[in-house]
Amino acid sequence: MRISARNQLPGTVQSVKYGEVMAEVTVRVGEHQIVSAITRTAAESLGLEPGKEVIVVIKSTEVMIATP
Repeated sequence: MRISARNQLPGTVQSVKYGEVMAEVTVRVGEHQIVSAITRTAAESLGLEPGKEVIVVIKSTEVMIATP
């Protein structure tokens, strides 16, 4: 798959919580977790389940940086 987004992070699905319309997907990327809310239909279509290798694509006009 080719895509123009530059922020692509390989990770592993940790959990998928299905609601009636939406799904909350948690992906482990290294030592971090990224949580995404996508449609249930999309999650089912992608076959998302714990252990599945995925690529998190972040496309945003605003990305904030903070220091500890």
